[in-house]
This record gives sequence, structure tokens and C-alpha cells, in this order.
Amino acid sequence: MADTLPSEFDVIVIGTGLPESIIAAACSRSGRRVLHVDSRSYYGGNWASFSFSGLLSWLKEYQENSDIVSDSPVWQDQILENEEAIALSRKDKTIQHVEVFCYASQDLHEDVEEAGALQKNHALVTSANSTEAADSAFLPTEDESLSTMSCEMLTEQTPSSDPENALEVNGAEVTGEKENHCDDKTCVPSTSAEDMSENVPIAEDTTEQPKKNRITYSQIIKEGRRFNIDLVSKLLYSRGLLIDLLIKSNVSRYAEFKNITRILAFREGRVEQVPCSRADVFNSKQLTMVEKRMLMKFLTFCMEYEKYPDEYKGYEEITFYEYLKTQKLTPNLQYIVMHSIAMTSETASSTIDGLKATKNFLHCLGRYGNTPFLFPLYGQGELPQCFCRCKAIIDQFGQRIISEHFLVEDSYFPENMCSRVQYRQISRAVLITDRSVLKTDSDQQISILTVPAEEPGTFAVRVIELCSSTMTCMKGTYLVHLTCTSSKTAREDLESVVQKLFVPYTEMEIENEQVEKPRILWALYFNMRDSSDISRSCYNDLPSNVYVCSGPDCGLGNDNAVKQAETLFQEICPNEDFCPPPPNPEDIILDGDSLQPEASESSAIPEANSETFKESTNLGNLEESSE
Repeated sequence: MADTLPSEFDVIVIGTGLPESIIAAACSRSGRRVLHVDSRSYYGGNWASFSFSGLLSWLKEYQENSDIVSDSPVWQDQILENEEAIALSRKDKTIQHVEVFCYASQDLHEDVEEAGALQKNHALVTSANSTEAADSAFLPTEDESLSTMSCEMLTEQTPSSDPENALEVNGAEVTGEKENHCDDKTCVPSTSAEDMSENVPIAEDTTEQPKKNRITYSQIIKEGRRFNIDLVSKLLYSRGLLIDLLIKSNVSRYAEFKNITRILAFREGRVEQVPCSRADVFNSKQLTMVEKRMLMKFLTFCMEYEKYPDEYKGYEEITFYEYLKTQKLTPNLQYIVMHSIAMTSETASSTIDGLKATKNFLHCLGRYGNTPFLFPLYGQGELPQCFCRCKAIIDQFGQRIISEHFLVEDSYFPENMCSRVQYRQISRAVLITDRSVLKTDSDQQISILTVPAEEPGTFAVRVIELCSSTMTCMKGTYLVHLTCTSSKTAREDLESVVQKLFVPYTEMEIENEQVEKPRILWALYFNMRDSSDISRSCYNDLPSNVYVCSGPDCGLGNDNAVKQAETLFQEICPNEDFCPPPPNPEDIILDGDSLQPEASESSAIPEANSETFKESTNLGNLEESSE
């Protein structure tokens, strides 16, 4: 296939993370010839989502992966005398301190059918030796190797001109399976290439469980295709840059979203729901009438705080936490605003940062639901693929390809190029549990919870709990993501929060139906590199036409990835529209066709703008009632 690949492109993008995928799509929309490549066997890089067996295979790859130094002259012969080669690293060193624990019962009479099954680790979270746990955790039954090189040429698909489909938010439980989007030019997988065989519909397991509420590890393995486990845990602000870009570019037609149904707080050892909108505040039984009026008055001020500089003048140099103490707010309200609305740090956020975060939260309320957040069905890994609709080309033989611009994901750079870079780290935990942290009448709740830091030098932990209607876990379970900025290893950073909210699943507790906390069936801890906001000057000997794309940051939203993509796009394509919508099929003029002004006037862009205006008008009314 190498013979059919053009020898020259305008832009070559290496890596399929969210920033790289957005840039590749934007350059393609602007008429540039784009080659999009990735050596991994799956889409997304550290933005990827995996089925359960796919995650085990990913863990195995990280355990076995090593740098491959090739002395083969295949590519070296392609270097000219006046050129210098940059050997990209084949080993991804962005993941460290991986620890896996399995607490679910392993029924030895059941056959494990899914590839990559783990044996049960009987150690408890509180007493397991980290080294032994890491060594005993990886016991896949099937060996899977990385493909040599996957090259992707981005091709355009013509989105629907129906503006009502600009962004589909699914408020009901979804029962269907993921579909592939195909047309006459491109067949687009909507999950990672590694799990292509896992997109077939799955019949419900009607086998009677041996005991009530008992979930075995074999069941998790058998239902592994129902899991879509994100490496990075994020949500989308309903008025964030990514949502606006998805609507503007019409890429939103490739994805579905669900509303986050509730925002939780953790106080005095209890989990409770936080009121968001005006109606929630006045219906809340947790607040007194005086507190309700205090809170509404303060939130109304935050919506237009720029108009009243005298209210915060003189407080700019102190933290938002100290500023809240100067307002007429009770300690209960201060806690709610700080940790559940602004979601900022008590020590690191200034007054202005806190006011901006609070205004952003309120500004996003009501656009698609009663909270400011959305979550993509099938996981965060769907978003890079939405921008990555392409045809795969396998090139195993080496070919000299010339390009004016190169965009490279940070993890591909060799160590000698990154020796001066000071990376931060993200601590991550992924739990499979048997019930929600806050039980209600509905078992289909999607929740976000912030647990404040307890000790100096540590960071608040963000907890996102997903139910089965998000298509990320099997029925009867919840998928819980914990995230914070690293100060130690992931397990050391997050274990105390896990112990506050959950208990390990044990045989003794199966008989006890009065267990208050959710039980952990399976747990994964790991540290991920945070390469965001690093200046290109920190990289050694970086050529001027090579641009760096960072991996995920620790923030809740995706604004950093969108800003980075737009900044790099403007350097490559100055003064051009960033990721414009594709043309309406009715506006495409072929040779011999006559121009029809009527069709041009009814194109997708005016309709989309009209819909956006209509939507904004409705949201304005909702926001007034939320203030």
C-alpha cells in the first residue's frame, strides 16, 4: 500500500489524541493535505477508552513495552546529506505506578471467555503490598502485539444539514449498541481499532445469579464489552469550547451525550446532593430559608461580578476561600460554593479565579439539563474519533514523505529531546462498584463529587461516577473515576478517599445487606504524565516546523485541548477559520451544474446559526431563573 501513498503532504500529524485529531480535522477542512498517523493499535493515545479486556491488553502492553532501536537501513537510507533525523520513541513512558486489584469473587466453575482475564488478587486495598500487587495483576491469557504502523488519511464526510441534530443529548437510558458510520468513501469505526470485534450486539445474560447482589469476576469478564473505561476522566461544560466546536464543525453528529444528573458534596463523612438551579435551591431541605436567600444573592452577584468591581476590589490578592469568609455566607454555603460550584482549591485559587469559575458554572446551567455538564456516550475516547473520521492505511515498508509542518504528540519525543522538561503528574483510579455512592430511587444517576484535600501539599480529588446508561459499564455496576494532581503515587494519593467512600467486596459482606458504602469489585491505580502548558523552548533542538501537542491535563473540562489546537492551527494556517462546517451537499457545484442561489441561501451554516440563536434565547430565560 505504500506505493499508493502520496509522497508530499502539507501537514503530518503524529498521534490521535484530542488536540491532534482536532488539528488534523481543522487543517483538512481548510483544504490542506493531511497525513494522520499513529503507531498505537488504538485511537486516542491517553484520551482513549477501552473495553475491559482491551484495558487488560493495554496494561500488558505497558508492562512488556520497551524501546525498539532499529538498525535497519530502511528509513536511514531515506535521509539526505543535509538532513538530520529525529528518532521518535516507540515506548510510551507517560504511564507509571500501575496497580490492579480484584475483589470480586472468582467462580472457578465458570469458564472465562473474554481474552485478557486476570486471576483474583485476594489482598485488600488497605494491606496489599504494591509491588506484589503490580506483579500479580497482569495475567492475560492471550498475547496481543502492537501493529507496526497505522497511517490514517483524513477524508471529509458531509454532515446532515438538519440543525436540530447539532448536538444530541440523550436524557433517557440508552439500550442500543454502538454503530459504525459508513458511506461510499469511508467506513468509520466508532470504537478503538483494538476492539473492532466487540461492536456486535450483546444478548442479556439471563443466568440466575447464585446469590443476591453477587457479581463475580467471571461476569465482569464475560460482560467486558459493555465497559468503556477512559484513561482520562473529564466532562464537557455545556457552554465550553469543545461543545461550541462540535456544533460549529458539525462533528457533533458523530456523538451522543448524556446530562450529568447531580452534583454531590462530601461533608462530615456523608455524601449529599448539592442544589444547582434556583428551583433546586428553594426545594432543598439541606438549607435553611435564610441560607437559600444568602446563596441566591451571592450567585446573582457572581453572574455579573464584573459590573460591581467595588464588591471584590481589595480582595484580588487573597484566595477565593478567604474572600468567601468576608461575604454573608454560612460555613455550609462557603463549602458548597467552594467545592461543588467553583470547584477550586482552597489554597491555589485567587478571588478572581473563584469568581470566574462560579460564573462559568452558572453560565452553563440549563443549556442541556439541570447541571452544567455533559458526558459522551461510550466514554471520552469517542471525542478524538469524532474528529478522526478516516480511512486506515497500513504502511510497513517505509516511505519518504515530505511535509511543511509536523505536529507530534509529546510522548513520541525521545528522552534526549525532553531532558529539560519538568512534567507534572496526574493520579488516576478506576473502580468498578456494585452501587452508587448516594442511593436514590433511580439507579441511573451520573454524578460528580469533589473531596477536598485534608493535608497541606495534597490536592482535592474529583470523583465522577457513571451508570450503565452511559454505555461505560455493565448493568448492576457503576464505573467510578478518581482524579487529582499527583503529590505521590496514584494509590498513595487516592487510597484515603477510596476508603472513605467505598469498601472492598468480600464474601462475608455479601450476606450483609445493610452495608452502607458501595463495594469495590475491581480497582486500577496509575499515574499519567501531564504535559500541558509546557513551552516549546523547553524541548532540546526542536526544529521550527515541528509543533508539540500535549497530552491530557488534570482539569475537568477540555478547553485546554481546544485552545492548544486552535493556537497551533493559526500558526500553520494564519487568518483562516478554525474547523469550519463542511459544505452542504446541495451547495456543492459539479462541472456542468448551474448555480442555484436558493440552495445557497438555505445552506447548513445559516440554519445552524439560526438554531444557535434560538437555543441561546431559550437558555437566556433558563439562566435568569437559575441565578
